[in-house]
Amino acid sequence: MKEEGEARLTGQRAPDGPQGLQAADQETERLLAARAKNGDDQAFLELMGLARSTLLRVAFAYLLSEDAALEAIQETTCRAYAKLPGLKQPVFFKTWLIRILMNVCADEQKRRKRQRPVEKVPEPAAFASEPGDSMKFEEAIADLDPKWKRVIILKYAEDMTLSDIAKLLERPEGTVKTWLNRALAQLRRELGEEGTLDGEGAARFLGAD
Repeated sequence: MKEEGEARLTGQRAPDGPQGLQAADQETERLLAARAKNGDDQAFLELMGLARSTLLRVAFAYLLSEDAALEAIQETTCRAYAKLPGLKQPVFFKTWLIRILMNVCADEQKRRKRQRPVEKVPEPAAFASEPGDSMKFEEAIADLDPKWKRVIILKYAEDMTLSDIAKLLERPEGTVKTWLNRALAQLRRELGEEGTLDGEGAARFLGAD
């Protein structure tokens, strides 16, 4: 099929679900990214608008605050705009953008630890049914190894496949799978619910649809 041929040429897997719509969206993003790389500011703004919901979910999963997430997106926008001339493959603009956002969030978490080494008062997550459970889960996520945390967030907040996560993080798929399994195992241990925390539970706490 045409979509599969284009996917092979760009190094991406063929779209799932409504393939025609997804392929059209990907082509739109690719063309906008190419224009933005060549100095079209309006194209860049359109790209940021298309990516906003994804960026907000990822940033909130990291920072547990809508205000902090919005600030992270602003910083990501500035960094992405400054680095845009160096974008090598416009077809991977969204992957490139998410990677920048995760670095911004990691920087913010380090800053918080330096400024407030003892205080730890995360905001209650709007998607949790029990505030106490939400707090416990948020603290457990915060304690994860940074690379494990990235996999958990991308998998359950963004519903990305292990293959796509491996491409984004530039790691072998087997390594990503190992990180995911270790992260889930640590979360089970810390929550005292061995055997009850599965992917569905993680997705619910991370605010995935």
